Amino acid sequence: MDASQLASTTLGVLILAFVLASALGALFHATHFCTMGAISDLVLMQDATRLRQWALAAAVSILGFAAMHFAGWLNPLQTIYASNKMLWLSALAGGLSFGVGMVLASGCASKALVRLGSGNLKSLIVLLVMALVALATLRGLLGVLRVNTLETVFIDAHSQAFVGSWWAQRSGHSIPVASAAAALCVGGGLLFWAFKESQFWRASNIIAGLGVGFLITFMWWASGVWGHGLEHPETLEEFFIATSSGRMESFSFTAPVALVLDAFMYFSDGSKRLSIGMVSVLGVIVGAHLHARVTRSFRWESFTNRQDFARHVIGGALMGFGGVTAMGCTIGQGLSGLATLSWMSLLTVAAIALGAWTALTWQLKRVDIAP
Repeated sequence: MDASQLASTTLGVLILAFVLASALGALFHATHFCTMGAISDLVLMQDATRLRQWALAAAVSILGFAAMHFAGWLNPLQTIYASNKMLWLSALAGGLSFGVGMVLASGCASKALVRLGSGNLKSLIVLLVMALVALATLRGLLGVLRVNTLETVFIDAHSQAFVGSWWAQRSGHSIPVASAAAALCVGGGLLFWAFKESQFWRASNIIAGLGVGFLITFMWWASGVWGHGLEHPETLEEFFIATSSGRMESFSFTAPVALVLDAFMYFSDGSKRLSIGMVSVLGVIVGAHLHARVTRSFRWESFTNRQDFARHVIGGALMGFGGVTAMGCTIGQGLSGLATLSWMSLLTVAAIALGAWTALTWQLKRVDIAP
């Protein structure tokens, strides 16, 4: 790939990422797909409908990624989730922080982007606070503390960061075969659970789950197949186009929101480059905004009182710290990470769910004891 081909392919990948993110934002707004909402519905109303939407999306992304891996199109060992270190304490601390934060902020990072697109000014404050704390956790004082404390505790994964690679070593099968078997078990189980309830069989629910799952998978293809180069014209090394990590990526929103703010503030230093994550942030906002305008549901909203403001600010800060510490949000580690069946993603999702459940239960108890 020469320099001109690299430039044209980079532009194509970024445009596709923006289009896919816009579709994701519109779909989120149209179907009310939301991880925090799914957990909230289950805890507060014992309604698992939106959780089944999420399970369907996870199943589709897991099976889609495994199919591309089995076909030889991409390799999970080249994704952002591949590591010889299982940072279990970071996953737990970051996941719990993010889970509590998204409840206090009335939604996760992706939900905040969708709400901003539809006129919610609360989400603007949440995103700004989240971005500032995320930047500090990436490169600032919190980053130093993170690296010198949480990241000193880990398990040596020995190239077994994924369920598939772990199973391959124990079963004697090749990694693609073992990964496909693991995906069929996990994805099949999620599909069975999602569809076993007859009330779930509605077009809106199926469109939400299938749509989100396919968009996650398509983004993996954009980054890992179309955006994959065997020899960079300058470094002569294998590379992935327009990713902030230098590895294959799909949707994630906490760190990319921080990078958007960083680029906005310091664009003139000449080192800032657009990435898949950054254009995805903008795409989700645009997609949600367009759908809100078309459906005439765009409404300006703001805080009701000081307590409401403080709760959202604290929630945004917790999400900024947690999303970076755990290497992803409910989408980044949740659906994109789970697609690879990364052990880190599985642990992070469990911690996020526990944090959200804890915060929701605490809020419910406060309501019960209020005079």
